[in-house]
Amino acid sequence: MAGMVLEDGSPSVSSPLQFFSLMSLSPGIGSPYPWLREMKSEERGLYLIHLLVTTANHVAAGSIENANMGLEQISHLSSPDGDTMQRIAAYFTEALADRMLKRWPGLHKALNSTKITSVSEERLVQKLFFELCPFLKLSYVITNQAIIEAMEGEKVVHIIDLNSVEPAQWINLLQLFSARPEGPPHLRITGIHEQKEVLDEMAHRLNEEAGNLDIPFQFNSIVTKLENLDIESLRVKTGEAVAVSSVLQLHHLLAFDDEMLRRNSPLVNKGFSSIHMQAALQNNTHTLGDFLEKDMMSGYTPSPDSTSSSPLSLASAPKMVMFLNALWSLSPKLMVVTEQESNHNGCSLMDRIYEALNFYASLFDCLPSTASRVPVDRQKLEKMLFGEEIKNIISCEGLERKERHEKLEKWIPRLEMAGFGRVGLSYHTMMQARTLLQSYGYEGFKIKEEHGCLVMCWQNQPLYSVSAWRFRRYS
Repeated sequence: MAGMVLEDGSPSVSSPLQFFSLMSLSPGIGSPYPWLREMKSEERGLYLIHLLVTTANHVAAGSIENANMGLEQISHLSSPDGDTMQRIAAYFTEALADRMLKRWPGLHKALNSTKITSVSEERLVQKLFFELCPFLKLSYVITNQAIIEAMEGEKVVHIIDLNSVEPAQWINLLQLFSARPEGPPHLRITGIHEQKEVLDEMAHRLNEEAGNLDIPFQFNSIVTKLENLDIESLRVKTGEAVAVSSVLQLHHLLAFDDEMLRRNSPLVNKGFSSIHMQAALQNNTHTLGDFLEKDMMSGYTPSPDSTSSSPLSLASAPKMVMFLNALWSLSPKLMVVTEQESNHNGCSLMDRIYEALNFYASLFDCLPSTASRVPVDRQKLEKMLFGEEIKNIISCEGLERKERHEKLEKWIPRLEMAGFGRVGLSYHTMMQARTLLQSYGYEGFKIKEEHGCLVMCWQNQPLYSVSAWRFRRYS
């Protein structure tokens, strides 16, 4: 019956999934087929994936008319307050549209000229991320426990916080040091942030807590962007035991090595095959992860820059190398690094879209389990943080593209090449993290050990990693 035509001219099919392979982007898509509104969530999700990937290929190829038609059709199905795939699609289409608009710089600048992000908005989105998701809490608990263990017996401790935004982390550390059997050390924290107001609030909160606990304490503020940090301004003193905390910061420095990376890794655009997509749809794949896994197995191959972790490719990032070498020169007793566990730093747009779909689908999927009572806050977090990250990954290139997330498989050799030795996170640290998940009732979240590091997962999808390092002398 697939060849029959209804009175309105639309094909008659028994299932929307059977119809996907017959559909192509055409001028008539402004008036979607009636069954689009009646699709079940899983079917709609699969169809949105199909549309997103097809439209992204048109954007990558510079086919503006086809891309515009794809975005129009997606707009009938996506929604920032719908199910996981509807919300994902809303932000991915916004990112793809923004990339298209950059072909006309004057138009793009005019539409974005009045956008202002205030310090209060930045603080709000960080607060929402901290409260609605377990990842920052877990990072802080793991980091603090690693510091306590590394600094056992030390009398003077200097902590360097590469992004000093959340007082809760260091308030907890002050309390842990206060309970230390040998008594607390003299603690100095150097906070780095580009906004003075953020550091002033941090100093006030920590000085107040240190006073209540009767801990000798000093907070030093350095108002600067991380890439402009002068290591000398940290004023590390002889006899101090140094610890460095980096939470979701190091990947930003990779933007400054973009031109060098481009010269050493030629741009290769490898798009998705529509045949692979249609095969997955017709096989009635049930989840985004299932589809992505099947598509990979059926022939999708990431471009070399998205998978390579050779010493040559890692060494071709001079800004990162210089920064890590500068940290190494401080002889830190411990450095704890938290990063996104995904590869969003490929030169190929399609590689980045593929990875971002997998990563952010899991992030969006986990939010209803933690934010069901405050959907407005969830929507703010998705728009102001995750949505902006997606836009940066997809729409931006060169120095503008700051969200260059990379997996442990790249961070490990990069840090080892800079002279750092890995420190295995203890079993007690992992149990502290798991206890936190249980105490907050975070169901579906997991902590697993990988190469002596800890990986935070939603279900079985890795999302963030925490690794610990120490100064190692060159032989």
